[in-house]
Amino acid sequence: MALVLHAGNTNKNAFKALIAAEYSGVQVKLVENFEMGVSNKTPEFLKMNPIGKVPVLETPDGPISESNAIARYVAHLKEDNPLYGSSSIEYGQVEQWIDFASFEIDANVLRWFIPRIGFSVYLSPIEEASITALKRALRALNTYLASNTFLVGQSVTLADIIMTCNLSLGFSQIMTKSFTSEFPHVERYFWTMVNQPKFRKVLGDVKQTETIPPIPSAKKPAQPKEAAKPKPKAPVKPKVEDTAEEEAPKPKPKNSLDLLPPSKMVLDDWKRLYSNTKTNFREVAIKGFWDMYDPEGYSLWFCDYKYNDENMISFVTLNKVGGFLQRMDLARKYAFGKMLIIGSEPPFKVKGLWLFRGPEIPQFVMEECYDMELYEWTKVDISDEAQKERVNQMIEDQEPFEGEALLDAKCFK
Repeated sequence: MALVLHAGNTNKNAFKALIAAEYSGVQVKLVENFEMGVSNKTPEFLKMNPIGKVPVLETPDGPISESNAIARYVAHLKEDNPLYGSSSIEYGQVEQWIDFASFEIDANVLRWFIPRIGFSVYLSPIEEASITALKRALRALNTYLASNTFLVGQSVTLADIIMTCNLSLGFSQIMTKSFTSEFPHVERYFWTMVNQPKFRKVLGDVKQTETIPPIPSAKKPAQPKEAAKPKPKAPVKPKVEDTAEEEAPKPKPKNSLDLLPPSKMVLDDWKRLYSNTKTNFREVAIKGFWDMYDPEGYSLWFCDYKYNDENMISFVTLNKVGGFLQRMDLARKYAFGKMLIIGSEPPFKVKGLWLFRGPEIPQFVMEECYDMELYEWTKVDISDEAQKERVNQMIEDQEPFEGEALLDAKCFK
């Protein structure tokens, strides 16, 4: 019985075994027309792997699952295979780099990529942590590759095969040139590997992605359909005394902010002034703001991101702030905000100024927008001239701000 690999022909985890087979002189046949979600749900497949994980290698002695285990098995079929190095220490180093490729590279690429394509819930803090961890791993790998062509020894090993396959998902799907350019030795290594004849035979022509998948828009969960109701044989006329009760419209619940006493400040007037002021901003917009401001009907708040030391990637930091503003849409009728992304190099700082209806941050905003917990909130003391001037600087996007360059400024209005 030949070795049969059950997986799709674009599965990077299947590529590990196929490339190992090319280097080992072992014949592995890939199942034709394998369809993920269908082929791995058949009784035959589930007998080999009861939870339906792909790939699975069918051997004369039984099935093997987990891609690294399959690649190891294939490599072991050749006696004294150089894919495992030439000594005990090199064998250990091969295993070391396989673990590194799995736990430091692949795991973090997947945590970044999978939510972006809608296969799991997108959470900005999780993405940021994943990218930070991935960047740390790539930095370590880049340092090592500065003086090494291969991961172990002087030729391709199983470590290079698994590392390259794991990197291929990142390079082809989510790690753009602007991201990988920070790691030139990793770039050199990756393109050298994928263009080796035996790699190229399996992987084909690898191209680096030019874009990052956009953040998926939030969708409401589908509501279950109601069971069909039997049609009554004849309409039943309601009793007169019941009709008034049934037809009386229910009062529309009001937001607690709508129940506050009227304010002399009309938020839309301020937003209109802000948007229409193109020159003399201090004399027109800033002065107009303080003329309109009602400290009894509104409150001002500074916010500072709690985890600025993790803001190592500019576009991720910008996306994080953009996502926050999108989720704040529920407060648009009651708020105005400015968010500043500060710094000419990482780590970037995120600071904000918010105007809210009412004396406190609205409770429904705190409950509904999870990003609020990621910031420290400080109420502005308008009797303090220094704080008042800081408000002015944030409204007008003053640069430098507190001695640092502005990477970007975003307005919520």
